[in-house]
Amino acid sequence: MLANSVITNYILLEGKHYKYSSITYQNTVPLVPVSPNGAPTPATAKAPTIDIAQILSKAKRFSVLIRLLKTTQLINQLNSQLLTSGSGGLTIFSPPDSAFSKLKAGFLNSLNDKQKVELLQFHTLSSFVSISNFDTLTNPVQTQAGDDAQRLQLNVTTYGGNQVSMATGVVNATITSTVYLDNKLAIYEVDKVLLPLDVVLPKPKAPAPSPFKGESPKTKSYTEESGDGNKNSDDDGAVTVNASAGSVNLINNVNLMFVVGLVLMGGAML
Repeated sequence: MLANSVITNYILLEGKHYKYSSITYQNTVPLVPVSPNGAPTPATAKAPTIDIAQILSKAKRFSVLIRLLKTTQLINQLNSQLLTSGSGGLTIFSPPDSAFSKLKAGFLNSLNDKQKVELLQFHTLSSFVSISNFDTLTNPVQTQAGDDAQRLQLNVTTYGGNQVSMATGVVNATITSTVYLDNKLAIYEVDKVLLPLDVVLPKPKAPAPSPFKGESPKTKSYTEESGDGNKNSDDDGAVTVNASAGSVNLINNVNLMFVVGLVLMGGAML
């Protein structure tokens, strides 16, 4: 904002005083923004952004890896992880185009989207690891692909502090150079694509369900029928025994009456 003021001046010309006026302007707007209470407003610092794809692109030998990161949209997730507060950083193993060219023809096209994501995550650690700290890791090293110690195993070996090799059960690879390094992101070039067993080996088939669960109805029915048959046989036997006992009693009674009759008859004759 500009404010003006009028100033009257006098000059002496040829022995006479002449009066003239001049106008001055003053800028009343402060150059530094101030808060309502008059204190300067602190400037808000923008957090630095890191684009992993851009870093790899500058190296000019990771075009296949960049394409995979973009088509699977995993690049957005990785960049977001770096900006998340409390994040432990990332370590990325980057195979160059020459490493992908050594794969079996059509291998990448044979993978579905889920397998491609798993392959890329197998090249990523959820923490920042400097080249001199790989010897502090515990094998098998867990990657972002998962914690399956058999099908997703990654074993790291260090030599002399700065030489690092990795074994997946399928390939043995070596870190050949450092592509990028700061306090949160480490990108290392590896000479081979890290193929996990989970991508190469077929998935184990689930065991076929048993055709008979528990006792079959036929067997149960047979058991019940057998039980009923035994019961009926027992009942029939009981009836038979009872009938036989009745017959015996009847015979005994007849015999007793016959004997009594003979006795009576003999007494009468006497």
